[in-house]
Amino acid sequence: MKNKPIIIIAGDPDSIFIEILSKTLKTKKFKSPIVLICNKSVFINQFNIKNSITKLNILNPKDLNAKILFPDQINLINVNLKNFTKQNKLKYLKESFEIGLNLIKKNFSYKLINGPINKEFFLNKRFPGLTEYIAHSFKVKKIGMLIFNKKLAVSPVTTHLPIKLVSKKITKSLIIEKIFLINEFYKKNFNFIPKIAVTGLNPHCESILKFNEDKSIVSKAIDYAKKRKINVEGPYSGDTIFLKLNRIKFDVIVGMYHDQVLSPIKTLYEFDAINITMGLPFLRISPDHGPNRKMFGKNKSNPLSLIRSLEFLDKK
Repeated sequence: MKNKPIIIIAGDPDSIFIEILSKTLKTKKFKSPIVLICNKSVFINQFNIKNSITKLNILNPKDLNAKILFPDQINLINVNLKNFTKQNKLKYLKESFEIGLNLIKKNFSYKLINGPINKEFFLNKRFPGLTEYIAHSFKVKKIGMLIFNKKLAVSPVTTHLPIKLVSKKITKSLIIEKIFLINEFYKKNFNFIPKIAVTGLNPHCESILKFNEDKSIVSKAIDYAKKRKINVEGPYSGDTIFLKLNRIKFDVIVGMYHDQVLSPIKTLYEFDAINITMGLPFLRISPDHGPNRKMFGKNKSNPLSLIRSLEFLDKK
């Protein structure tokens, strides 16, 4: 059902998120009502609401229904934040995510956007990324990151790992899992079977060692997926697959580690991409950037990724 509310968890109170939300809502209109989970004072101070036509509709998260939402206003759930100590920020972020995820669990919506967070305040070795934290909340074990642009998307097999740990985590089953997640996501959300390229782990898919992961692991995973009618090719060398004549043949490029595919996609499209989590029982998107504290308060940040995130969910 379209026009379900879009739940937005603002995230780190010291980030550029409220700034880019302000810029987004001043330039774009959306059919879906927006429910923002944020501290009211933080929102007002950073959104510059006095110079905006945007109105606030304060909500009680324990008594929500679609009838009290207004598409032309920001429907705000106020989360308490006394001051900006590390302990208070941690409590604030946990409460914000608990409220947002509980609304999803109650079927209030299936659309979620979260603003960036500073990992030192929230995450630990158990959850190396926010994606893993959210997946755990829904008892989902098979998830994948998709950095999506209409022309090309990428998906890393491993995420947020030190490079020395990547080769230890690469397995045939994990690569197959990501390929199948991509295939199902595209069929469900875009109604077509994607063309998928897979990179090798090593430079030029070669190794000076006796054990070559690209022959023993990556190639076998691709062969397995092909036999199950997945439109996938590889392994391709990471230094050439993103050349124009190569990348235009595919919808998605799967890489073995985070920067192998995220660095090229951000170079190609900069902020014109969104971070989608595949495998969850709802649509979760985050703008493709971090808190960017160096730009906090300067009013110079680019809102394009948030615009694309809202556009994507507004059509669902």
